Amino acid sequence: MSTNGTAGTELSPGRAFAAAVVSQGTKASVEFSTTITDAFPGFKRRPRIAVRGLFKVVKTEQPQVKYWYETRPQAALTEQVIDAQLRQEATFEFHSDKAELKPTTAWVQVNPALLDDPEALATFIDYRLLVRLCTAENQALARGPGGERVRGLLETPGITRLAARETPIASLLAACDRVEQVGGSADGILMNPADYYRYFVGQGSLLRDLADMGVRIARARMVNPGTILVGDYTAAATIFDSGRSVIRFAEAPKGIFPREGLAVCGEIYESLVVHLPTHFYAAALV
Repeated sequence: MSTNGTAGTELSPGRAFAAAVVSQGTKASVEFSTTITDAFPGFKRRPRIAVRGLFKVVKTEQPQVKYWYETRPQAALTEQVIDAQLRQEATFEFHSDKAELKPTTAWVQVNPALLDDPEALATFIDYRLLVRLCTAENQALARGPGGERVRGLLETPGITRLAARETPIASLLAACDRVEQVGGSADGILMNPADYYRYFVGQGSLLRDLADMGVRIARARMVNPGTILVGDYTAAATIFDSGRSVIRFAEAPKGIFPREGLAVCGEIYESLVVHLPTHFYAAALV
């Protein structure tokens, strides 16, 4: 990738890119030594966390990483495992695999009138491109674009689906219990905003109790309404993160925009791996 400039942490991504446009025009391309989805200015004041905020993040300079994971038994047990009834995880099997860090990309079209106004261009990049990139990252982590790209959590084999209980709250708490029954702690919940506001806001002390227990809730459209994803996000999965990003002018592929126009893309490079699919439960609410 051609890079016409680099940026440190003293400037926002938008200001760094706007500065490059002053000198490079529509050939500007800025590489960052950070993952710029962490730099969205709204995170400084909004209590809402992105899907990324549920996971632990490990920085790596390698384009491919080796990781371990566990599954429930893939074949009949050949040995009697001591206390298997008490500790389900005693029967889990151990594996390893490799994952490649892949780009997650988002696009915006820039009105050419912004090119001679660095302040306006900077805020446009910071508040629109970064938002689009955060949304693309949410989708990649939750659902994944499929194929050989980043596999999303919901696409991971081995995640257990749970039928609905008598109420949405009972469904959520039953999923939390299931995580602990396999030796984990339910420290994160991913759900659609529609379910959050329909079933959980205003329900007594529920949200405060969960927060006091250290349970983080991420709201994202990428989870279908009626389903929540409860798990031990800290122990059971990892985002391997390159710690680099790029913002550049480029020609958008077909299907990105409804009409032609000057386009800018942002990219980050990472991969989600799930070590313990046994510690995630997709629970139906109703």
